[in-house]
Amino acid sequence: MMRSVAWRNTKNHLMTALMLAATAAVLFPLLLIFVHIVKMGIDSLSVDFFTQIPKPTGEQGGGMANGMLGSLIMIGAASLVGLPIGIFGAIYLTEYGGSRMSAAIRFAADVLSGTPSIITGLVAYSLLVVPMKGFSAMAGAAALGMIMVPIVLRTTEEQLKMVPGTLREASLALGVPLWRTSLKVTLRSATSGVLTGILLAIARVAGETAPLLFTALGNQFWGKSLFAPMAAIPLQIFTFAISPYEDWHRLAWAGALVLVVVMFTLSLTARYFGRQKYRI
Repeated sequence: MMRSVAWRNTKNHLMTALMLAATAAVLFPLLLIFVHIVKMGIDSLSVDFFTQIPKPTGEQGGGMANGMLGSLIMIGAASLVGLPIGIFGAIYLTEYGGSRMSAAIRFAADVLSGTPSIITGLVAYSLLVVPMKGFSAMAGAAALGMIMVPIVLRTTEEQLKMVPGTLREASLALGVPLWRTSLKVTLRSATSGVLTGILLAIARVAGETAPLLFTALGNQFWGKSLFAPMAAIPLQIFTFAISPYEDWHRLAWAGALVLVVVMFTLSLTARYFGRQKYRI
């Protein structure tokens, strides 16, 4: 009996050690990347970095203000299209989940979610850039919106499924139409979960570079139109990182640090909303 208890304790300690080792193996690369980015980019952060555009080659200083503005514009435009499609699509899947159309939509969303972002950029290039005969921020926003749709749709659907069915039944029993029940009761009850999906989708597209290379292209100046090339932080990081100029390398590291901090903040905010309980 004592040997059996001792052996169980030994296996318990062994498995605990293995799980701790696995956790450390996951966290160590993340910590290493974060520390290295902070080390390389912290010295280049300044007020000018957030307020000025890049200087011409050979001149010191400058910043990525145009890239930050461009990223905000394109993510905002992508959200105007991608978020409503994802949310209303999730409501349809929740209310009519047993139909063949629902199964097809889920399959398409899963395929689109697993499609490499560079393929999405190629599709946006062929559908928008070629017919418009030029790169544009609108094409970049469309590519980002296509990436956002499956993330928001599947996340929102799972959150809506977790809303107690008695809430929906009570609303329908009072004579409230199904569409209004879906919007005012079901969707409102899962607000925290829906916000989680939205923030995760924004965090995902904020760091995308490949789709923007085929669509928005980039710009060293302030973007003036949605129908013209526009700068974005990931594009500027890519351009500056492969350049032969040391000043641009420093800006690339600073941009990488800002981008990592933004994505980390969005992820933490998403986890906060994800832990909130459903409310009416």
